[in-house]
Amino acid sequence: MKVYTAKSVARMSGLSVRQVRAYARAGFLESERNPQGEYLFSFQDLVLLRTARSLLSAQVAPSKILRALSQLKQQLPGDQPLTGVQLSAEGADVVVHDGESAWNPLSGQVCFDYGNNEGITPAEIRSQSAGTKAPDSEESMEADDWAALGHELEAAAPEHAREAYRRALELNPNQVETRARLGNLLHEEGALESAEAHFRLALMIRPRYVTALFHLGVCLEDQGKMDEAVRIYKETIQLDEDCADAYHNIACLLEELGETDAALDYFKTYRELIED
Repeated sequence: MKVYTAKSVARMSGLSVRQVRAYARAGFLESERNPQGEYLFSFQDLVLLRTARSLLSAQVAPSKILRALSQLKQQLPGDQPLTGVQLSAEGADVVVHDGESAWNPLSGQVCFDYGNNEGITPAEIRSQSAGTKAPDSEESMEADDWAALGHELEAAAPEHAREAYRRALELNPNQVETRARLGNLLHEEGALESAEAHFRLALMIRPRYVTALFHLGVCLEDQGKMDEAVRIYKETIQLDEDCADAYHNIACLLEELGETDAALDYFKTYRELIED
């Protein structure tokens, strides 16, 4: 039974009305709209929104929570609600516990305990997780080696992945993919200004780098720079007219800015793209 309005669940969950509506639009709540177009929510929705609030309090990035919940909805059996599992924060990541196992819903990887890795090198972490021998000397590793290592470590040990990417960029500052990946990890950690700086540096090297441009828009949005985020998303669409997520994000922001008619146009294009 759906009896709670967006304002009431926002008050009870500790989220803003804007955040509640964003979760509703993401599609993993059981919300419905009444004849006046207002969202109505169930008690299960409220429980899930409270969980989202606890993840935000643990410094998990808002965009990461949305993506994790969307992925989890696809991973669980059709009749199992999202409230049927336990969600917690592990560093900057969301971890799912079902009583028997734990996994990262974004990577799909089972989570292991890397809590005792303080003080050892990224290469040693890689050797533990992959069963390979660590390099004899880190000084022998080149920028591409550090970048590849960072990619390997992203899911299991993101803090060491960040260090590997930094070392790669020290050796070759023009590795735009590495810079964008580091920006994503910093964003997920909550270091939004540092993430923004890396995305902008990547775009200085490769101005038409759609991935960095889109994630810059997300980063700006999470900082509350709504007008600038809209501008960046529109630039993304100019480079990639099939980028459905950019249309969706523009529509949400325009709705918040009160530009309802324009928002509807972008929502329409978004739906057309994801239904193709």
